[in-house]
Amino acid sequence: MAEDYPDPPTDPPSLSAATLQAKLDAGESVRLLDVRDRGEYEEWRLRGESVTATQLPFTKFLQAKVTGEVDSLVAEVAGTGPITVVCGRGEASAFVAGLLTEHGVEAQNLSDGMEGWARLYEARKISCDAATVLQYRRPSSGCLGYMIISDGSAAVVDPLRAFTDRYSADAADRDASITHAIDTHVHADHISGVRRLAVETGAEPTLSERAVARGVDDVTALAAAETLRVGSATLEPRPLPGHTTGMTGFTVGDVLLAGDSVFLDSVARPDLEAGADGARDLARDLHRTLTDRLAALPDETLVAPGHYSESTVPSDDGTFTAPLGALRDQLPGFTMDREAFVEYVCDDIPPRPANFKRVIAINLGTETADDDTAFELELGPNNCAAAPTDTV
Repeated sequence: MAEDYPDPPTDPPSLSAATLQAKLDAGESVRLLDVRDRGEYEEWRLRGESVTATQLPFTKFLQAKVTGEVDSLVAEVAGTGPITVVCGRGEASAFVAGLLTEHGVEAQNLSDGMEGWARLYEARKISCDAATVLQYRRPSSGCLGYMIISDGSAAVVDPLRAFTDRYSADAADRDASITHAIDTHVHADHISGVRRLAVETGAEPTLSERAVARGVDDVTALAAAETLRVGSATLEPRPLPGHTTGMTGFTVGDVLLAGDSVFLDSVARPDLEAGADGARDLARDLHRTLTDRLAALPDETLVAPGHYSESTVPSDDGTFTAPLGALRDQLPGFTMDREAFVEYVCDDIPPRPANFKRVIAINLGTETADDDTAFELELGPNNCAAAPTDTV
């Protein structure tokens, strides 16, 4: 049941999630005041190199309104400049932003709060010589997905269930019909939209044979040598195991949709499928992916990964892509010997994604969840990468 919050004493200015993201992308300084409880804040919060964030619970502002100590609380907010107030759904923060405004402080409310932040989904076109390729970005989690469009047909790779309407609308805007819905692997950090797209659009739900072998029985199994036609474009599967046994990327023209194999500042973690006991074997397979399986692709191949982190620097066009040759030079996995690499990725594995076991079960099809539950399960950072290069 939703909580009841008092009306703001003064109606404050509001800031949309999209506008806030534009400020972050531009490197503008953002002074945040998060009024959720400490536990919620620590679990998942807005981050960024230009962000100065302070957590003070909503109850303190209720008390300060009564005691007249609002100015003392404002003094606890780090940074300078206007204050953007954040909460779960934009209700408690509206009160606090209004209270601050009433006291002469320049403040604004993040409309719809962290829930609105989680619903922000942006698309940019990436350079490709064979088709139109859109990169979808969910800033709240760092998830990246893709749409390939050619001659009236479209395929969506790594779709999120929460945004299936968006894919349909974007395809329609480009006079295309979605013919394929593809996952690069069984995801552990978000609910797949492959099944939903199949129902809503008639698209063929597709996973690699090795991913299907984990127990998925309601999708089309794609053989390693079996290509997919999308209009006049060809999607060629590239088995890239290591994150999972069934991890499969796809090349379209000079672009590699890499899934969770290699990222722009790290490589995949190997423990989410097989656990700690099987992580070292998968890490060895990941090393082979980097040093052998990807060796067939030229340095000019544009890598389009499945995730990015808060420290990832986008390319000049704003997309999260990079030439494979640059990654070969920057990431240690391409140059380390196998056992040194295994130690590197297995000795300091980050926390697992929230609710990952249930998310995997839903994506396998062994459990179900309604839309509200699914949305709640996937909130938070993705944590699908090993340590970034700056921690080596």
